[in-house]
Amino acid sequence: MTAKQQWMVVLGVVAVLAGGVFAGSYFLKDELTSVTIGSDAPGFSAMTLDATPRMKSLTDYRGEVMLLNIWATWCVPCRTEMPSIDSLYRDMGPKGLKVVAISIDQPGSEQQIRDFVSEYKLSFEVLYDTSGALGAIYRTSGVPETFIIGRNGKIYRRWIGPDDWNSAGNKTLFTQLLAEPRS
Repeated sequence: MTAKQQWMVVLGVVAVLAGGVFAGSYFLKDELTSVTIGSDAPGFSAMTLDATPRMKSLTDYRGEVMLLNIWATWCVPCRTEMPSIDSLYRDMGPKGLKVVAISIDQPGSEQQIRDFVSEYKLSFEVLYDTSGALGAIYRTSGVPETFIIGRNGKIYRRWIGPDDWNSAGNKTLFTQLLAEPRS
């Protein structure tokens, strides 16, 4: 084999490898990115449950401090933590904290979610993931799962399972995040 032929083989192998890397990163991009503390919060799209439902997304909260809670009506730990989320919102909502709870219930569960909101007298915004994509977008491992997102769109805390969101430690974190200037 001549030197030219050897170089052609090497270039062919490099081209195949480069094509494989490109195709893998293109088709697996969602699986290759992680949702961790310090990463940008992934976008989402979820429906409101009011009389004229509309879609809302992460961009609707740009520049805000947000507690994003992913939950379901059938989830017992979700039922446990909802009162503490509502207490936190009643205390810190007037200071600028946005609380958004997105239900991942099965399609057609709008009335069940509304009943849940009514039963728990929730005062924060509740949305519904009608596409079923939220869990994959945020790489959730179950419900409830909560993300604290700063004004800069970065994730400051990720919590799997229920928590006392109205605790002194959580309030301190939100107070610090709310004190950051809007960008």
